[in-house]
Amino acid sequence: MARNRSCTIVEYFGGDDGHCCGYCKNEKGNVSHGMWSHTMTVQDYQDLIDRGWRRSGKYVYKPIMNRTCCPQYTIRCHALKFQPSKSHKKILKKMSKFLSKGQLPKEQDDDEPMDSVCKEAGPRAPGEAIHSEVKCTPITDIHKEEAECPAVTEVQAEIADATPTDSKTLGKDSASVPDGRTIATAPRPGMGADPSRPPCRKAKDLRKERHLQKEQMRQDADGVSSTVSPPPPTPMQTNQSKSFEDFITDSLPDNSSHCLEFRRFLCDSPLEAEYSPDGPEVGYGSFHQQYWLDGRIVAVGVIDILPTCVSSVYLYYHPDFASLSLGSYSALREIAFTRQLQKQSPKLSYYYLGFYIHSCSKMRYKGNYRPSDLLCPETYVWVPIEQCLPRLENSCYARLNQDPDAGDARVLKDVGRVLVLYKRTVMPYAVYVRKRKGSSEEREVQQYASLVGQECAERIVLYRA
Repeated sequence: MARNRSCTIVEYFGGDDGHCCGYCKNEKGNVSHGMWSHTMTVQDYQDLIDRGWRRSGKYVYKPIMNRTCCPQYTIRCHALKFQPSKSHKKILKKMSKFLSKGQLPKEQDDDEPMDSVCKEAGPRAPGEAIHSEVKCTPITDIHKEEAECPAVTEVQAEIADATPTDSKTLGKDSASVPDGRTIATAPRPGMGADPSRPPCRKAKDLRKERHLQKEQMRQDADGVSSTVSPPPPTPMQTNQSKSFEDFITDSLPDNSSHCLEFRRFLCDSPLEAEYSPDGPEVGYGSFHQQYWLDGRIVAVGVIDILPTCVSSVYLYYHPDFASLSLGSYSALREIAFTRQLQKQSPKLSYYYLGFYIHSCSKMRYKGNYRPSDLLCPETYVWVPIEQCLPRLENSCYARLNQDPDAGDARVLKDVGRVLVLYKRTVMPYAVYVRKRKGSSEEREVQQYASLVGQECAERIVLYRA
């Protein structure tokens, strides 16, 4: 084997006997295959996560889907087609409000998942311990927070701002009572909207219009000549013209209360850092994405930049800022980053959110990043999540590919071609068997090769003592 050639070297541990599940707390319910990666290329890891594997540090594991208590389906979002939902926009607005005015929300939504278990609550290699890199900082699952619905008080406030207060308008829809109060009368059935009234408009647009009118009156009073400002765009026009990047990069006033900065560094992981002429400028590999607030680090996200995706590994953050929904905010930031990288590397167009767990209600929030796909655990093809949900409602484990005749395109065909490392030499498994003179390891090697697929088995090197 040439020394200057990068390759992946792993040790396969086989399927375990089960350990405590971080989601349903079943003491022996979480069952998976595992292997230790001494070193790994980004292409090999891309191929592995496309077969349901996922790394936790240097430990790479694959849930045994038809046996584990909470089946974990690999999920990816189409970053280029992503459109933020109302709850996503509210999270961005909440962060903008905090940065500009310094108003920190008092409480976190009870519906937001706050997993205290690191790295997707996945299994650990023997002897592996979890160490937080920031003291007093809980490590949470990525994104990890489901945005809350608008508060009733905010909705009522907007309605109040939009309600006309002149007596003529009130007279049309109210009736007087002897003590001088007015009571609203029910509309006559079958009449529909009142054609004499202007169409309903958003409270935000009405406030803008009143502000422009006041500014015009002030300038007229000061004797300053001014041009008449054009009317504000209709709500439909505003929504069509504002892109996801516009929501992410909304400008803040010069006198903002806080400053949030983002810094990105290569970090230690089994993935070998690589650079390619047609790849992103930062290269491929594992990175720490740091969130600095007024010179103080408040969150760190770990991401893997791979040939066709950005894969989010985990996020940990300071508990004082939990009410800002930093998990969901970091996911939106990472989707925007994926779109930015795609401009440099056209193949890189997906954002992987780890595992989707339908049987755990607090882990369903990952399905809100649309459009998204789930990986079929039997055929390893991607299926739109809308087609998967009915099947998952009937059973926590399901074959997602609806074609009954479809199979694994990379199924193991020849175990003899599996690469193994023996006595510092890489060789096909068939040669290894001859050297070991009747080795009885074929069942284990065959199981490993079927899990990684024929192509990976001929490229990834399996270490044998």
